[in-house]
Amino acid sequence: MSSIPLRPGAGNGAAPGAESERSDAARNRGLLLHAARELIEERGVDGLTMATLAQRAGVGKGTVFRRFGSRAGLMMTLLSDAEAGFQGRFMFGPPPLGPGVPPLERLIAAGVERIAWVLEFGELARAADVSAHNRFDVPAAVLWHRHLEMLLREAGGPADPWLMATSLSATVEPERILHAVRVHGIAPERLAGSWRELVSRVACRA
Repeated sequence: MSSIPLRPGAGNGAAPGAESERSDAARNRGLLLHAARELIEERGVDGLTMATLAQRAGVGKGTVFRRFGSRAGLMMTLLSDAEAGFQGRFMFGPPPLGPGVPPLERLIAAGVERIAWVLEFGELARAADVSAHNRFDVPAAVLWHRHLEMLLREAGGPADPWLMATSLSATVEPERILHAVRVHGIAPERLAGSWRELVSRVACRA
């Protein structure tokens, strides 16, 4: 299961006019998302509003609302794109994150890359306001858990790979990582080293 988006309209035999309309919509979407990323980089997530986005992109605020529905919808779109990129790297990218190396090496790389991802996109997850009762069941979370479980099984370590994957996932939750870095001043390299030690111990258990 993956939330990696498919190219809209692929293979549906649409008329040329409809294709042109989709192209315009895709271009506008790209323009808005590019402007949103610029604003986040300049002002942080809290500094991004629908009004500032409309002004930066040179469109009416109504256009932004029609495209994303709400500020949370905009954040979800940005987060979905970021998740899709991460998914593509751990499923199909070069090793050690992608296939081609022993499972323990991939497991280490997965956590190290996820920590880096959280430091870049963790505020988007907060702003998207994913409700606590279902955030572990969304496709991206399910795929990440299955990936960890698969690598644990291949490494032949824990007796209960599913539950261990759940425990490992908890250690790289955005709230936990951001709190450690911002409140306790933990360096990202220290977090990565802790993950490396943890999964090495887990995967080496007979």
